[in-house]
Amino acid sequence: MSQQTDGTLQEQVDERESSVQQKYGTFAGVFVPTLLTILGVILFLRQGWVVGNAGLLGGWLIVTIAFIIVGFTALSMSCITTNIRIKAGGAYSIISQSLGLEVGGSVGIPLYLAQTFAITMYIFGFREGWLYIFPGHSALLVDIIVFGTLFTIAFMSAKLAFRIQYIILAVIIGALLSVAGSVFTGAMEHDIQWWGEYPGAPENNFEGVSFWVVFAVMFPAATGIMAGANMSGELKNPKKSIPIGTISAIAITYVIYMASAYWLARVAPTEELVSNYNIMIDKAFWAPAVLGGLLGATFSSALASIVGAPRILQALGDHRIFPGGEMFSKLAKNGEPRNAILLTGGIVIFTLLLRDLNTIAPLITMFFLITYMMINLVVFIEQRMDMISFRPTFPVPKFVPAVGTIGCLFTMFIINPTFGLVALGLVIAAYLYLTNRKLKVPYGDMRSGLFVSLAEWAAKKVSLLPSENERAWKANLLVPVRSSRELRGTFSLIRNLVYPKGSIKLIGVSGNKASGNLREELTNLTAAFRQENVYTRWSVLDSSNYREAIIDSLQTLQGTFFRPNILFLRLPLTSEHDQDILTIINEATTNNMGIQLFVEDPVAKLGRSATVNVWIREQSPHWDLSMDLGNIDLALLSGYKLSKNWNASLRIITVVEESEVEKAYQYLENLLELSRLKGAIPHVEIGDFKEALKNAPQADVDFFGLAKDPDFEQYRSYVDITSSACVFVADSGNENIMA
Repeated sequence: MSQQTDGTLQEQVDERESSVQQKYGTFAGVFVPTLLTILGVILFLRQGWVVGNAGLLGGWLIVTIAFIIVGFTALSMSCITTNIRIKAGGAYSIISQSLGLEVGGSVGIPLYLAQTFAITMYIFGFREGWLYIFPGHSALLVDIIVFGTLFTIAFMSAKLAFRIQYIILAVIIGALLSVAGSVFTGAMEHDIQWWGEYPGAPENNFEGVSFWVVFAVMFPAATGIMAGANMSGELKNPKKSIPIGTISAIAITYVIYMASAYWLARVAPTEELVSNYNIMIDKAFWAPAVLGGLLGATFSSALASIVGAPRILQALGDHRIFPGGEMFSKLAKNGEPRNAILLTGGIVIFTLLLRDLNTIAPLITMFFLITYMMINLVVFIEQRMDMISFRPTFPVPKFVPAVGTIGCLFTMFIINPTFGLVALGLVIAAYLYLTNRKLKVPYGDMRSGLFVSLAEWAAKKVSLLPSENERAWKANLLVPVRSSRELRGTFSLIRNLVYPKGSIKLIGVSGNKASGNLREELTNLTAAFRQENVYTRWSVLDSSNYREAIIDSLQTLQGTFFRPNILFLRLPLTSEHDQDILTIINEATTNNMGIQLFVEDPVAKLGRSATVNVWIREQSPHWDLSMDLGNIDLALLSGYKLSKNWNASLRIITVVEESEVEKAYQYLENLLELSRLKGAIPHVEIGDFKEALKNAPQADVDFFGLAKDPDFEQYRSYVDITSSACVFVADSGNENIMA
């Protein structure tokens, strides 16, 4: 996709957000759906069991821990929402704008599926309440009718859904008033059990449970805080509405859960609380009102999900997170993502026909928790980077996202460690898939700032360590470039001298008139190196003096942290620039840089890239092998790296008198063993060096030591003698083949 296409895509998204979708305020768009989603089935059918097992103080503690985790997540979400221009998709938009589309998409896809599967779970919950009233009705028929009603409302418009939620809100308020009304009937007559004995549940014959098992049952009640944030693309002022609406809904529902726990502890003994899931219905002032609240809670939760899930899918489609995603980003004339609603409805129908989602219900909770954890993590990272762009109008203390992140991760493995690992594995798999897709990012995120901060931290730590670390050495080449044609000729050689962990710095030298063309050519070549997974940078110096430009570069780059450590030069076939090259080599030596002087074979080029020879000086008379090998470390390292990347054979050659052959072989074998050059072949030539060049086994590249006073004409002759390309290498003193 071209840059122009990306820009057009973003303009379309921005235009749509600025016109069609900004409709809803804080109360209708965030507060009501969040409140109704939190006041769900667990409040009406399971909180009595929680209090019966844990006691009132234990129940309060469980409720408080759950609401602290989601409350801190809401604070983090409010913080980051006020620091970005949040778009459609809620949590997906928050995460992708901060950590990139790959991370956002890896969380957004499971979040969409979890939100969609949750619709089915809520429909099943509604059906259970309905069958309590009308046990003779068909379960499947109830499910289909409820789904049809939900789908019709969502397909028509979100505005209709919000209006219906007002009715449901009134029903739930009536249910809570019915519960509160029992206070005046004398129902609160039992003594409070402050700490429970955790007897368990009827399903396990009251064999006992732990505090954390009870917490795992209670925790999903506190989720649902994204119900309002999912509508982020359709809010008039999301920066205001999401913080106020979400936090106020959490605060009110926390009070309701705490008060209802006290009421339950007073209206029934422990035995009844743990065995009768309908205790709230039975003890209320008017039971039908609570039944209506139960049905309203499940219906409203399903309605919020069937309205919110397609918005997540629409946002994923906007950014082409998955192939064909643009189909689901399209909106109807009234601003509804109807294609996304249709797909969501199809998935719900399929899951309804399965008739049982209990096996994957924990996975749904895990996806919500991963989403919450990532939102906390985003704020945690942003706070600690101290970037000037992080200026939320709703700041939170630094401990808030830290506690939220740890709390979400802790809760995942408390509820179900197996599903926690499965959920994390699926998210990681989605991230790897999206990374390979190389998504085009339509907006900036904080990843570059994050990596810069990490690099700065690492640089400061490295500055406190010894300046030279032979074990951490890697090839970072500085490559002067007069023309891109020359660079293309050495592309394969340079790439394989640094791959995979090295880097390349291209310095283009050109007169003012030609600098524009050279810049474009270096940009293309840099992209080509990066496609080969080699980190490459470039710059162009507008100078007519090649020698002075390169010397200035050598001197300037010495002050940088990630400075090149090898100067790669190409020796022309003519002697016209020999003096310039000699001056540059001397300057590089003064600046403690290694040197690789390449002389091309104009006929064979790099041959079959199948064999590499490294020539080292004979070591007579002592043949001592020490950590200081002289000027052969960089040659050996270069030959080894080239042979490894080419999958070529490596031969180490020395030339000696006949009497020294045995010592020479022993020396080479010891050198290869200590240098860990597995598979390299030791080879000894006898007699004169020039004769040895003619008689030695053929290679595609020969490495030689670079003399202090090099004879360039002689070096050119080596190419003819060996019938191969040659590289003349000088150590900087910081390399060590034995490290």
